[in-house]
Amino acid sequence: MRNQTMKASALVAAGALLLTACGTNKTESGGTAGGGNANCDTSKGTLVVGVIAPLSGELSALGLGIKNSADLAVREANDKCAVPGYKIALDAQDDQKNPQQGAQAATKLSQDDNLLGVVGTLNSSVSLAVAPILSQNKIVQVSPANTSDSLTKGEDLNAPKRQFPTYFRTCTVDSLQGPFAADFLVGEQSKKKIAIVTDGLTYGEGLAAEFAKKAEALGAQIVTRQKIGEKDTDFSSVIAAIKPSAPDALYFGGQYPQAGPMSKQLKDAGLDIPVMGGDGIFDDKFMSLGGKDGDYATSVGAPTDSLESAKTFIEAYNKAGFQDGYSAYGAFSYDATNAIIGAAVTTINGGEWSTDKREDLVASVAKYNAQGATGAITFDEFGDSTNKVLTVYSVSGGEWVPAKTGTYEG
Repeated sequence: MRNQTMKASALVAAGALLLTACGTNKTESGGTAGGGNANCDTSKGTLVVGVIAPLSGELSALGLGIKNSADLAVREANDKCAVPGYKIALDAQDDQKNPQQGAQAATKLSQDDNLLGVVGTLNSSVSLAVAPILSQNKIVQVSPANTSDSLTKGEDLNAPKRQFPTYFRTCTVDSLQGPFAADFLVGEQSKKKIAIVTDGLTYGEGLAAEFAKKAEALGAQIVTRQKIGEKDTDFSSVIAAIKPSAPDALYFGGQYPQAGPMSKQLKDAGLDIPVMGGDGIFDDKFMSLGGKDGDYATSVGAPTDSLESAKTFIEAYNKAGFQDGYSAYGAFSYDATNAIIGAAVTTINGGEWSTDKREDLVASVAKYNAQGATGAITFDEFGDSTNKVLTVYSVSGGEWVPAKTGTYEG
């Protein structure tokens, strides 16, 4: 199975034990601690890695992949006695892809003095609500999935300015993903009349804007721009507005719950043209919802199952018996969690954790340098990943098939 919502063959692993902090760290933590080695010294208590992602609702396939992969990293750290004197627990919060829910989750996690950092979010719009709260509390955040440039560099990419000193990400950004898609659709597939539809959210709007800029530079014409609601299911009015312009492709700035049905409805209406989107549509559910052969998506990184560096991660994930697959961002979540844990080892350095060490932990993440499932994990001065690899996938035989992997060269 490709690096999407694969179905693990094993049964769901036994539930992890709910632990309370003990020893020197007396504050109780609400996370669950997985893994463990009876020979580990855990006398200093429990430290927590938080997760904020959509664990229910239409994007739960992606959110659960993020949560499970973070859980795997925590289990492995506990098995290795990674932080001397401590056990690590995972505290996963459901943001339901809603910024307000995300802010509430960030506030709740911030109240735990044993919190090391937060993995998340999936949606860039949610991180715009989460990042200020975590930053105010000097809590490190590492996203495996946010691609909006504005989170690290602000709205003006010609004068970039770091927005949140505590924010990092292990995936690349839309200012590279959009042009990479345009190079493929216009430069290699020779599509010249392109319709653009967006869902109005931060991610979709930003990605579509970057795509359009490059597509026009390559000589393509953006024949129409339309907008839908993020919860829309009937696209007949938008399709009616698109048809007179006779596009030979449609680029969608949004996510698979809308992209899949839109692709089907376009074809049913007589517009049998390829639909292309970004990593937000790159999940098997895109096809089950109506995505068809000949559609395209870009996603961050190389195909997970093609990476030598990811073999151990995939084997461990399958062995752990998670009910849901690691999906598009699992390997990036695994790497994000390990960056937080690895930085904690450096920061605590055999001593004891306290909230006074949070700024030091942020500094340790900024200097983090290790080989992860997705490759080398390091961050630039803005907190962005130095891994700029992207992949175009096409739907063939009802499955995502890698069509091109590389980096955007400008």
